[in-house]
Amino acid sequence: MRRTIIYNISFNMNRIDLKSLFRGLQEQMKYSLAINREFIQHPGSKGDSLENTWIEWLRNYLPSRYSVDKAFVIDSDGQLSEQIDIIIYDCWFTPFVFSQNGIKYIPAEGVYAVFEVKPDIKGSVGKMSYIKYASQKIESVRKLKRTSTSMINSGNTVPARPLTKIIGGILCSTNSYTHQDDNKTIKGHLSDLTGFSGIDFGCIIDYGSFVVDYIGEEDTNLSTPEQFEERIKSYYSERKVDTISFSQPENSLITFFMQLSRYLQQAIGTVPAIDMNIYLSSINEKIDPTL
Repeated sequence: MRRTIIYNISFNMNRIDLKSLFRGLQEQMKYSLAINREFIQHPGSKGDSLENTWIEWLRNYLPSRYSVDKAFVIDSDGQLSEQIDIIIYDCWFTPFVFSQNGIKYIPAEGVYAVFEVKPDIKGSVGKMSYIKYASQKIESVRKLKRTSTSMINSGNTVPARPLTKIIGGILCSTNSYTHQDDNKTIKGHLSDLTGFSGIDFGCIIDYGSFVVDYIGEEDTNLSTPEQFEERIKSYYSERKVDTISFSQPENSLITFFMQLSRYLQQAIGTVPAIDMNIYLSSINEKIDPTL
């Protein structure tokens, strides 16, 4: 039996109720995820379905300059990340994304954000909590080597830019932890993460989105391309969790999306230009940088 959802969105000739509009988007996503959890029994298929629901939603609402896929991340040394459920990456300035037998391999330089998808924030893979498991996948991307080189912008040469932060998070449908402890269990798991494994924010559809605020800044004295790797590594190793805040349950999806958009547009901007000669050196080739 097919079920139809109707949302009451208030509007007149010149105005629309944004609260109702946002609430409708959230209920639609909540329903899609619930259907997947209820009717798909095979664990692998259920996981794929949840991931595809999030991927489709992000593709629909993020600007076209961003691509969204399940993929691996590679670097110029041939190192490979773990398979990542959702990668948001650049599709304007990243010159190559490999695809073999339906599996994509994305250069580390093009990555903006990575997310692990789980049905519930509470759960484990073996003895490892879902949050810890997500953090290890995030770490596998952040620790890869990234290059940066000069580029042309409006006819002018722009020097190589410092490496951008790679946002890491977890996306869930529900929260089975107790709701009576002011989120101490979730906050405890998040606060235990250090270095490249730290999680920045996430979304639990029926419970709320969360943001982890850190204390720590990049060392701007490390300003040459040779120092960029040391600069980003020291930032992640030295930053400390300050506060962790949660949205209201009814606003989880829109607050998550607005936070993501803020990171992409204001905190990160555009990824640095990739140094293609470093990749070509693996096959003893090079391109002419003067052309």
